[in-house]
Amino acid sequence: MRIVALVLAVSAISLWLGLPVDTVKGVSASPAQALERGPVTANIDDSDLFFQNAIRAAGPQRDNSQRIEALLKRMTLEEKVGQMTQLAIGMIAKGRDQEIQIDPAKLDKAIVHYGVGSILNVAEQALTVDKWHEIINQIQETATRKTRLGIPVIYGIDSIHGANYVQGATLFPQEIGMAATWNPELMKRATEIAAMETRAAGIPWSFSPVLDIGRQPLWPRFYETFGEDPYLAKVMGVAFVRGMEGSDVGSQDHVATSLKHYMGYSFPLSGRDRTPAWIPENYLREYFLPTFDAAVKAGAHTVMVNSAEINGIPGHINRHILTDILRDELGFKGFVVSDWEDIKKLVTVWHVAATEKEATRMAIMAGIDMSMVPLDYSFSDHLIALVKEAAVPQSRIDEAVRRILKVKFELGLFENLMPNAALKSKIGLPESRQAALQAARESMTLLKAGIGRGALSQRSSDHSTRDRSEGRRGKRDVRSRHEDHTPGRNTFE
Repeated sequence: MRIVALVLAVSAISLWLGLPVDTVKGVSASPAQALERGPVTANIDDSDLFFQNAIRAAGPQRDNSQRIEALLKRMTLEEKVGQMTQLAIGMIAKGRDQEIQIDPAKLDKAIVHYGVGSILNVAEQALTVDKWHEIINQIQETATRKTRLGIPVIYGIDSIHGANYVQGATLFPQEIGMAATWNPELMKRATEIAAMETRAAGIPWSFSPVLDIGRQPLWPRFYETFGEDPYLAKVMGVAFVRGMEGSDVGSQDHVATSLKHYMGYSFPLSGRDRTPAWIPENYLREYFLPTFDAAVKAGAHTVMVNSAEINGIPGHINRHILTDILRDELGFKGFVVSDWEDIKKLVTVWHVAATEKEATRMAIMAGIDMSMVPLDYSFSDHLIALVKEAAVPQSRIDEAVRRILKVKFELGLFENLMPNAALKSKIGLPESRQAALQAARESMTLLKAGIGRGALSQRSSDHSTRDRSEGRRGKRDVRSRHEDHTPGRNTFE
């Protein structure tokens, strides 16, 4: 927002000189300046107003409760547990990279015999849109034509900074770069493009955004976050959700989001990924909860769980986090999916269960609705046995499946489950690439080297660095409400 920066700078000088500020209010972007800047030219002068409008723009949800209940009544226990099961693409395919193909026998075992409700991932490489259409079509044809109830599969992929598993798609900076733009309107446009290109491949669900707060610099996934500030992160996170889901997630150019990794995942004590965190609840609520709270209010449809543990309790069995806070306090209505193999890791890593069957019981009763198993059928077998033994009540299974079916109905999968060939032309449009270029430019950040540090000399960099850092401080309203006011904090040293 160069123009906003100019207005603020001129206003500051005017106040210093005792001139009325009204004399500079008429500054606006010329067509040439707007063209130079990029396709997203809206100036966000009030980030809280943007935030509130983005939350309200979720739109009314369709009431599919009667259809859901009618379907639930017809489902067997095995069919219900199948809906709660997510497998990797390798479980239904053969070959790798661009040679990957659906294996009919494997597909029938997963979809027809086990009734699997969700598939995810690729085999090493991003696929062409034609290959995606081939794969999705075969999966959905089997689900709708060869099963008793014809419930569509929900396919999920990590469209984190664009549709990065679709060849030719538009890629944007990672979240830390998007946060450096201080531009939620640009963030929203980026995820509108990502959603359009993901849905064009026939995929209706993205495992994004990452709403973890970046307050542990040793953590190797820091770059996936919007940074350390809860206010900036929640505004950018809501912009991300609104761009992905739009006002109607069932439209052909939007996808469901998955808020991750709920919560506290990014603050491991050691800095290593998927390791324990010690976070007092008041700190958890002050810094780590606001991003998820805001995104739930914005209507996000799914949540993915913290793979590690907080204060000695693994995220996947933390009922306080998954049910008391997420459901009862935040009012989340979608479904909760585990992360990769994380029910198994309750036995192999966290040692809180003696067997995988017991781990399955603990996770489901804590609030997990779908297990990203994803490389065998153990979850289905164990959960069916647990229900038959009355170790898990049928009502809990119905609750989870009801949530999963709700998302599938809202995505329009029962009406429009096949990829739309007409959407292929929307991938990698010139205007989308211009938005990515704008994001790259606006994310650039000048680092300031202190005395005795870095390659820049203090004398030569003082004035230019100060000018740039002060301009950056003034040019966007999206700023910290928990700001550390240490002198020099707003410069990057």
